[in-house]
Amino acid sequence: MHLVRLDITGFKSFAKKTSFDFNVPIVSIVGPNGSGKSNVAEAIRFVLGEQSMKSMRGKRGEDMIWNGSPTSPRANRASVVIVFDNSSRFLNIDFDEVSIERVVHRDGVNEYKMNGSSVRLKDIMELLAGANIGATGHHIISQGEADKILSASVRERREMLEDALGLKAYQYKLEESTRKLEKTDENMRQVEALRREIAPHLRFLKRQVEKLEKAEALRASALIRFRTYFKQEEVYLETSKHSIDSSLTTLNKELDTISQKVAEAKHSLADSAEDKRGTVIFEVSSALDTVRRERAEALRKASRLDGTIEGMERTIKSASVPSQEITKLVEEGEQSMQSLESKSVAEIITYIKEFFARFRALSADSAHDSSDITALKAERDEARESEKALAIKETELASSLDNIRAELDAARDNERDKERALFELASAERDVRHNLSMKQSERERLSLERAEFERELEEAGMLIGREILGYQAEHIEEKASREHQSAEKRELEKTKIRLEEAGTGAGADTLKEYKDASEREAFLEHELADLQSASASLKDLIQNLEQELSVRFKDGIDAINAEFTKLFAMMFDGGTAALVRVAEPVRRRIETPGEESESEEESGETVPGIDISLSIPRKRVKSLVMLSGGERALTSIALIFAMSSVNPPPFLVLDETDAALDESNSRRYGDMVEALSKKSQLAVITHNRETMSRAGILYGVTMGNDGVSKVLSVKLEEAVKVAK
Repeated sequence: MHLVRLDITGFKSFAKKTSFDFNVPIVSIVGPNGSGKSNVAEAIRFVLGEQSMKSMRGKRGEDMIWNGSPTSPRANRASVVIVFDNSSRFLNIDFDEVSIERVVHRDGVNEYKMNGSSVRLKDIMELLAGANIGATGHHIISQGEADKILSASVRERREMLEDALGLKAYQYKLEESTRKLEKTDENMRQVEALRREIAPHLRFLKRQVEKLEKAEALRASALIRFRTYFKQEEVYLETSKHSIDSSLTTLNKELDTISQKVAEAKHSLADSAEDKRGTVIFEVSSALDTVRRERAEALRKASRLDGTIEGMERTIKSASVPSQEITKLVEEGEQSMQSLESKSVAEIITYIKEFFARFRALSADSAHDSSDITALKAERDEARESEKALAIKETELASSLDNIRAELDAARDNERDKERALFELASAERDVRHNLSMKQSERERLSLERAEFERELEEAGMLIGREILGYQAEHIEEKASREHQSAEKRELEKTKIRLEEAGTGAGADTLKEYKDASEREAFLEHELADLQSASASLKDLIQNLEQELSVRFKDGIDAINAEFTKLFAMMFDGGTAALVRVAEPVRRRIETPGEESESEEESGETVPGIDISLSIPRKRVKSLVMLSGGERALTSIALIFAMSSVNPPPFLVLDETDAALDESNSRRYGDMVEALSKKSQLAVITHNRETMSRAGILYGVTMGNDGVSKVLSVKLEEAVKVAK
C-alpha cells in the first residue's frame, strides 16, 4: 500500500480538517449529489501539482479555499497533504514516509512542501514522474472525464499513454537534455563569439609582444654594449682628468718659478744706469720735440703774418675810390637837386650833410687798412724773436741728447747679458703660460665631455633601466681608442632610436595584458572543448533517450493493446479494439487582413499521435464517433483499465466512471476494479452498489445546512463481522 493518508483543510467544502486513510486496496467514497465527494478527487489532483484551475472546477486559486457560510467563517488558506509509504522506495527519495503538502493563499500564492521543507513544484513533478504519477492525471479520472481519453486528439491521447506508461521521467530527462543542449549550443556560440571578439586584439597584442621581445633582446644586447662603452668612457675621462690635473700642477709650479726669476731680473735692471739714462733720454727727447713743435709753429706764424702784411700793403698802394661809385653818387645828387626845388632850406641842408657823409665814407676804408698793417708787423716781429729763442734752445737740447746717447751706448754693452737673460725668461714664461692655457682648455673640454657622458648615461638609463649603472663593475682588457669610441657612440645612438621606436616604457602592461588575453583565450578554448564534449554527450544521451522512448512506447502500446483487446472483449462480449499510431497534420491559423474571422491551413508538418480502431459485435461500428454513450463509457473504462494494468500507478482515483453502466456491466466493472486493485490502490467515488461491495473501507460524505462536508467511515470487514 503506497497511499497512506489524505488530509484536507479549508479546501473547497472541507472547511475543517478531514482525513482519509487508505490502508486497504479499495476505498469507496459515497454520498448524495453535491455533498463534496468529487472534492476529494480534486484535492488529490490539487496536492499533486495540478495547475489548471478549470480541471478542478475553478477559475483562480482563491476558488479552492473555503469561502465561508452563515455559520462558519471563510478560510484564508487551503491545505492538502498526501502521505505515501516509501519503504519500497517507489519514490526516488531516501525517506520511509513521504508527505507532500500544497497550500494556496487568498492572494493566489502557492507553497509546496515535502516532509515539512519548502520545495519547488518542479521537484515534486520530477519525483512523482518517476513513480508513474504524471501531470496528465491519467491516474485520476474525475467526474465526467472518463470519456476524455476518447474525445482527446490523437496528440493528446499519445501524451496520456506516455504518461500512463511511465515515460514522463524519460521525457523530463529528454526535455532537460534538450534544454541543456540548447543552452550548451548557446554557450558555445557565446564562447565562439567571445573568441572572435578577442582574436583581433590578441593578434595585435601578440605582434606587440613580439616587438617587445625583439626590443628586449635589443635592450639586452644594448645593455652589454652600453656598459662597455660607458666603462671605456669613464676610464678615458678619469685618465684624462688625472693627466691634465698633473700637467696643470707641474705648469703652475714652473710658471711660479719663472715668474719669480723674471721679477728678480727686472728688479736687478730697475736701478741700472741704462734705465736712468733711458729716462733722461726720454725726458730730453720729449722736451726737444716740444721745442721743435713750438719753433715750427712760430716760424709758420711769422711767415703767415709776412704774407698778410705784404698783401695789405699792395692793397693800400693801389687803393682809390672807384669812378663808378663817384659817378653814381653824382647822378644821385643831380636827381636829388631837382627834387629839392620844392623843399625848405632845412631839408636842403640836411640832404647836403648826408651827401657829404656818404662821400666821406668812400675814403674811410683806406685809412683803416693802414692801422691794421702796423699791428700785424708788430706781431710778426714778436714771432720771429720767439723762433730765434726756440732755435737756440733746440740746439742746446739736441746737444744734451747726443751726449746722453753716447753715454748710453757706452753702458749698454755692460748690461746686455742681463737683458738677454730677462728676454729668455720672458720667452719661457710665455711658453709656460701658453701650455697652461692649452691645458685649461683641455680641462674645459673634458668637463663638457663629462657632462655629455652623464647626459648619455641618463638617457640610456631611461631607455634600458637602472641595470645600466652596473657599468662600473665591468672589466675591460684594454683601453679603446677615441675613434673606436666615436664609432661605437654612433651605433649606440642608432640603437637608442630603435629602442625609442619600440616603446619599451609600457612593455610590462602590454605583456600582462597579453598574458591575461592568452589565458582567457586558453580558458575559452578549454571551455569550448568542454562544451563540445558536453554537446556530443548530450546528443548521444538525447539519441539514446529518444531510442529508449521509442522502444518503450512501442512495447507499451503493444502491451496496452493486448490488455485493451481482452478487456474490450470482456465488456462487449466480443469484438476487437486496438491503438493505432498515426501522424496528425499540423494546422496553422491564417489571419485575413480586413476580416475578423480566421482560417486554418495545413503547414505540411505532422506530429505523431494515437488513434483507436474498434469493432463491436453485431454492429458495424468502426469509429469512435459512431458509439453510443454507454458504449463510449465501456470503451474508455476498458482503455483506462488496460493502461493501468500494463503500468500500474501507485493509486488510481475513479470518480463515478461507472455512472452510465447498467447492472450487468456494473458487475463486469466491479470485477475489473477488483482485479486492478491487486496492482494499484483504488479510490472509487460511486453511487453503484456493486462497486461499493468491492471496497474495504466506505467513506460517506454528507453536507449539512452550513455547507461543510463531513465524513463518516465504515470498514466493511468489521461491519460484516458485527452483522454476523
